[in-house]
Amino acid sequence: MGAPMGFDTVKPVKLIEGLISHFSKNAIILDSFAGSGTTAHAVLNLNKRDGGNRKFILVEMEDYAETITAERVRRVIGGYGDTEGTGGGFSLYSLGDELLDRDGNLNGEASIEDIRQYIIISETRGAEMSYESGTVDHPYFLMRTVGRDHYFYYEREQLTILDRDFLDTIVIPQDSYTIWADKCSFSRAELDRLNIAFKKIPRDIRKI
Repeated sequence: MGAPMGFDTVKPVKLIEGLISHFSKNAIILDSFAGSGTTAHAVLNLNKRDGGNRKFILVEMEDYAETITAERVRRVIGGYGDTEGTGGGFSLYSLGDELLDRDGNLNGEASIEDIRQYIIISETRGAEMSYESGTVDHPYFLMRTVGRDHYFYYEREQLTILDRDFLDTIVIPQDSYTIWADKCSFSRAELDRLNIAFKKIPRDIRKI
């Protein structure tokens, strides 16, 4: 890889291996300009050589991310020519639509499911809390964490209001609730009495 593949600034695998070897065998290596995938190659080689558990995160915005960057990682893992594979694995992800537009409103092109997944991941990863989804038969149910049910009350074409009518649709009791909606008709004291944390769309999505 390198100049023959259209890359002028070649990063030798051995050089990157040497740099990475100074860090923990459990390090997470981030390369924001992945190019041909040399960093992943080096990490995989080192793990095979010394039994390390290093992980890599590659970011590549050019259109060769799949055909060159990811393909090289596949070949390093599986083997190529007379070179034995290192073993290991990786996942490949593509960026989707932006969730928020320039005005801070929800992007009409983003799917509601993507927005829901973003909230789930953002709300649970910091506390490393476990959650369950799909446990409650309700169109706006988002997830369940310990002692708390979360609802994402959102409609693309109409305003949603957390009010008594909406609460009456929740038939499964829980110790406390987090409910996302455009507006809320309850006072702070009423929310506290009902053990509800109200999160405003899109204001509180911008905060996570």
